[in-house]
This record gives sequence, C-alpha cells and structure tokens, in this order.
Amino acid sequence: MIRQHIVSAFDKDLSELNHLVSRLGGLAERQFDAAVQALETRNTENIDAIIAADKELDALEFELNERAIEVIARRSPMAKDLRHIIVALRVAASLERIGDYAKNIAKRSRVIIEQEVKIGDNLSISRMAELVQQMINKVLDAYTTGDAELAMEVWESDMDVDQLHTSLFREILLKISEDPAHVSSSSQLLFVAKNIERIGDFATGIAEQIYFVKHGVMPDDERPKADQSSSVNVEL
Repeated sequence: MIRQHIVSAFDKDLSELNHLVSRLGGLAERQFDAAVQALETRNTENIDAIIAADKELDALEFELNERAIEVIARRSPMAKDLRHIIVALRVAASLERIGDYAKNIAKRSRVIIEQEVKIGDNLSISRMAELVQQMINKVLDAYTTGDAELAMEVWESDMDVDQLHTSLFREILLKISEDPAHVSSSSQLLFVAKNIERIGDFATGIAEQIYFVKHGVMPDDERPKADQSSSVNVEL
C-alpha cells in the first residue's frame, strides 16, 4: 500500500509538471502566431502586448523549474521516472526560447512595417511560418499524448523548413542587390526568417525529447538538416 501511495503521488506530481508544460506551450504557440500575424497584416497594435507577454513565459518556466526541483527532492525518482522530469525541464526551456524568438520577430516586424508597406513582399516568410506553426502544434500534441511516432513526423519536417529558409535567404539577398533602398527592411526580414528557422529547430528538439522519453535513447539518425543559407553567395 505504501508503494502504491508513492507511485500515485508521483503520478500526480508528474501530471502537474505536464500541465505547466502545456500552459507554457500554449502561450509560446500563441506568441509566435501573434508575431507572424502582425507581420503578415502589417498591424503594429499588438506588438507591445506580444513583447510584454514574454515575461509570463519566463515566469511559467521558473515555476516549472522550481516544481521539478521539489519533486526530485521529495520523490528521488529513478530511471524512467527521472527521465520524465528531465525531459519536462528540457521541453520547458525550448518553449521559453520559442517565446524569445517570437518576441524578436515582433520587434523586427515593427521596423519592417514602419519602413515598408507592401504585404506581398514576404509570402515566403508566411509559408515557412505556417509550416513551423504546424510543427509546434503537432509536437505539443505529441508531448501531451506521449506519441513518439507523431514526434518523429515533426523531426522529419525540419528539413522542409531549412529548404524554405535557404530559398528565402537567396530571395531576400537578390532583392537587396536589385534595389539597395530596401537594405534596411530586407535585413530585418533576414533576421525574422532566421528566427522562424530556429523556432523550427526547437520544435525538432522537443520531438527528440519525446522520443527519448519513450525509448530511453535519442533518435539513431542524425537530425535532418538542409539549411544552406551560410553558403549562399549573391553578387551585390
């Protein structure tokens, strides 16, 4: 009976941690969506709110960290039980970083909106952002359900994001070479694109952690990468 009580208590602790991760994930997802919407619609009204909301993400991650430390101290979990807690901490850190990048996108969107009003200039940004949004949504579902196969679908999607980022990088550099007047706003778009690509990387990292919880090892294959923006050369 004592052992059963301990197991039941730990399950409750783990459920509370997972609830905090879900809250953190939902907020990070909304932050990213709001930042992308601000850029796509050229609407600066919500940018200050997006930037301010990042503090809520930080506070949630801190709360989760403190709760995890408390659970480890009280329950002394071993093996798979400890793995669940460590992964919750890693996932929370990744979600907090996604929020940071969403905040950066919002800040840079304000500059782009103020300097340039043509909405059609960043259709490729929209396509890449939509794919990354799908990755975040799917990986959060995978975490909630413990679905390692769904997580690996997210893992495999990262190559598509990398390819879009490389293509967009070329596209923006070409625009700068053709019209130097767009250097400032186009440079901001380069940073936005990189932020979105990095968010995709963090979603992929979360997918790896979900796989680790299920199997006790990281995925055998090397993480798929196709980002060649660092080797892109366009004559200016």
